[in-house]
Amino acid sequence: MRARRTRRTVRLLALAVMAALCAFGLTAPAGAADTPPPGANNWSCKPDSAHPQPVVLVNGTFKTSYENWLTLSPALADAGHCVFSFEYGDLETAPVADSAAELRDFVNAVLGATGAKKADLVGHSQGGMMPRYYVKFLGGATKVDDLVGIVPSNHGTTNPLALVAGATVCPSCVDQTAGSDFLQKLNADPEAPVGPDYTAIATRYDEVVLPYTSSFLDGPASYVTNVLLQDRCPLNITEHDQATKSPLVESWVLNALKRDGPADPAFVPRCVGSG
Repeated sequence: MRARRTRRTVRLLALAVMAALCAFGLTAPAGAADTPPPGANNWSCKPDSAHPQPVVLVNGTFKTSYENWLTLSPALADAGHCVFSFEYGDLETAPVADSAAELRDFVNAVLGATGAKKADLVGHSQGGMMPRYYVKFLGGATKVDDLVGIVPSNHGTTNPLALVAGATVCPSCVDQTAGSDFLQKLNADPEAPVGPDYTAIATRYDEVVLPYTSSFLDGPASYVTNVLLQDRCPLNITEHDQATKSPLVESWVLNALKRDGPADPAFVPRCVGSG
């Protein structure tokens, strides 16, 4: 009897967590799970001299690639990039290390198809943090040119929903809880291993990665740039879930991808839209 009550409690807790995640806008329609966003996954695309690295988009927790990159993917394709995206980790709920291995395999497939030597990675939330495991532990340091994290969970979050969700349906949420064993391993010196250029984009209005400064990375300014959107555009109110659809974020991503090194800390974007 006690076991049945325990299982029922766990199921109810899981439903409550998913309802809370829906309220936060963190879930996506299941029907979009196998549909790439516009502009992505043209496997005949070949990088040119102006855009020598294909761009791999890495979605955030509970997101489908289609929903996450509905705006940014076609913008990158229109700018001349070969763009690719993929689904991983059972809606990104699997342990982060396992998802990083899936990313490694997908990047290898993209490099094989395009003939490029390296790829640029643009990730949202978990998708901005998880590639660092690939870089640090799975050979990605020699295969990634730029890693651009949009509100990445680099140092996790103190948001209590992360741990509650992880207790039932989301091992990656446990990994993304501030102070987790996974993050201690990932962030052991050096946080930003030599190889890629790193750009971490944060917003003061992040309601998921708390505090918002958890997105930032320690590392030399020569290959690490931390961006707070409100430093350039104080009235911008971009928050976590819709950050990938922000014109301001798009401008920072394009700046990072078009130059040698990370995003230019002196870049002055147009402060368009409210976010």
